[in-house]
Amino acid sequence: MTLFTTPFGEESTAAQVLAGVDLGGRRAVVTGAASGIGVETARALAEAGAEVTLAVRNTEAGQEVSRRIPGSRVERLDLADQDSVAAFARRWQGPLHILVNNAGVMASPFARTPQGWEMQFATNHLGHFALAHRLHDALAAAGDARVVAVSSSAHHRAGVDFDDIHFERREYLPWTAYGQSKTANVLFAVEGAKRWAGEGITVNALNPGGIRTNLQRHVSEAELDALRRAASSAGEELRWKSVEQGAATSVLLAASPLVKGVTGRYFDDCHEAPVGQFGARHGVSPHALDPEAAARLWEYSVAELGLQGLSL
Repeated sequence: MTLFTTPFGEESTAAQVLAGVDLGGRRAVVTGAASGIGVETARALAEAGAEVTLAVRNTEAGQEVSRRIPGSRVERLDLADQDSVAAFARRWQGPLHILVNNAGVMASPFARTPQGWEMQFATNHLGHFALAHRLHDALAAAGDARVVAVSSSAHHRAGVDFDDIHFERREYLPWTAYGQSKTANVLFAVEGAKRWAGEGITVNALNPGGIRTNLQRHVSEAELDALRRAASSAGEELRWKSVEQGAATSVLLAASPLVKGVTGRYFDDCHEAPVGQFGARHGVSPHALDPEAAARLWEYSVAELGLQGLSL
């Protein structure tokens, strides 16, 4: 299969990707839009004319961002709290054209939700999976909706361990847990693309690149130095993108006419990524594209979340 490419690249910004694109009349939800690349993703979509909902846990921070982005509004969403996810979906009225699953936690200390789920998997995958499921009818009503899953090159670190997803028996390693959750984001796109294609819903995943944001609040400088050394040993410099550059691939998949109809793929630096690990930040691991794992994760997630009545 030929890899999908675009005129954009590593240094492109979200504004450049959407230059000349008219999103008037389209409605978007961006999770985690109170900080980091979520802010720039929401800003670029709004500046192109979309009506953007900032889905955030901290509504005070969200309101501060919203004041700087005309055409945006704020709704509370805590992805680790399934009641909050369900309430957000109940409040939504009308079609939804763009859903950007951007929020996340990275390499955090061990914690569980009240359901006993490991916090990174619960937030990064299960929360977003439930949100997309509960908003499915709104996405289908749009006729040509796009769902975007923000993954990470950290997915190379771990596949989904179906025998012990929530670290009940194995040792908890923050980066392994993060990698597992980021693989789950890609697998969601693989299976979602198959299940929802008939309703005009495309689902893609992406690696935004390395960006210094609040996402790294649990990562020490020593760990960052180790990442730099690993990149150097692989013959690659670990360079930080600006937040404007970090949001570019997200908005490409969310709104660019260049990728209309493209689905079930994984992008980095505004291009579809080749299979395999190329340097520290590029490529997609085969385990993240495994169709059997994708189908298994989908069924597991539906059962774990009690979404059988919404099994789509």
